Amino acid sequence: MRLLIVSLFCLIGAQTILQGQYTPNDSLTTTEVLPGNKAIFRIFAPQAKSVKLSSDDRWENIEFKKNTLGIWEGTWKNVTPGLYRYRFIVDSVNVYDPQAPAAKNNPALLVISSGDDFFDMKDNIPHGAIAQRFYYSNALKQTRRLHVWTPAGNEKSKEQLPVFYLVHGGGDTDISWSKIGAAGNILDNLLAEGEIEPMIVVMPNGNFKTEKILDRVPLFKDDMMTGVIPFIESNYNVYTDSAHRAIMGLSLGGLQTLEIVMTNYDDFDYINILSSGWWISDTWARERGVIDDKVKRAAHLKQIAADFNTTVKLLYFTQGGPEDLAYENGMETLKLFDAAGIKYKYSEAPGGHTWMVWRQNLRNLAPLLFK
Repeated sequence: MRLLIVSLFCLIGAQTILQGQYTPNDSLTTTEVLPGNKAIFRIFAPQAKSVKLSSDDRWENIEFKKNTLGIWEGTWKNVTPGLYRYRFIVDSVNVYDPQAPAAKNNPALLVISSGDDFFDMKDNIPHGAIAQRFYYSNALKQTRRLHVWTPAGNEKSKEQLPVFYLVHGGGDTDISWSKIGAAGNILDNLLAEGEIEPMIVVMPNGNFKTEKILDRVPLFKDDMMTGVIPFIESNYNVYTDSAHRAIMGLSLGGLQTLEIVMTNYDDFDYINILSSGWWISDTWARERGVIDDKVKRAAHLKQIAADFNTTVKLLYFTQGGPEDLAYENGMETLKLFDAAGIKYKYSEAPGGHTWMVWRQNLRNLAPLLFK
């Protein structure tokens, strides 16, 4: 049964909301390879006086022109097949392509810490490994990437481990939990302190191109159940039953997680939803004239409630306090679960819809898994 699920954080990425007004840069394709050995380069720089392209390799003289939206565009012709490092020079300043996948994989990070915080890399403990893996998704008809954290010593261990699937939010990718989320450090520290069981943590990519952003929700469910989980269970020494399988998602990833578990709840004994809900809030819906079928959702929850309560060991919702962008949405979702009689735990932490909150969520909730 496929349920139509709508959320504010699916319609508009949380990062876009937090950063402010939408600009052409938010959806800009900065490089495009065309037939005939041509490549187009674009950058959004509405106030710039000049834009050039530079690389370690030899470039032809590429002329950039600015359109009325403030986007500069230049075409490189007669391109020899190969790999090329490049950067823009905007008014004599080197600018690395902010929209390039490589830039998103290696964001600039500022760490402010005492050196002994729960998210720090500590010198006196063993460290696990974070690997990027590739698999073919039948649901999406493409090769996809995910990241996997394995605990220290796993390379030589024959121990069968449980699996924890950790899903990012709408503006991020599979690398975000291990970068800005500091998941590797948090898990290393928890394991060294004896607070979590040894486990494998899988960070899949819930972000991909669709005509409508809402289409990502059911498609990701299909990818998870037919692509990600079978790949992990075929390539890692893990348990394959629900008692040894957990899932956690934040914001849009929380919505995607709910889509997965509401129809596959017997596959996960541990479910965690961070800063998210199962539909758009009433206020948001009224402002935009959107109709959401809560009656259908309520009926589904009542239908599965008894079996859900028996099957699922832990359902945990969190919010970043009343300042969380998902707060109203999340509160309305809890009312729906209350009405159905579905058991859950709930907590709040101040900080809003931010990674500061979600890192703390991971630190607090991971020790509850596989107990």
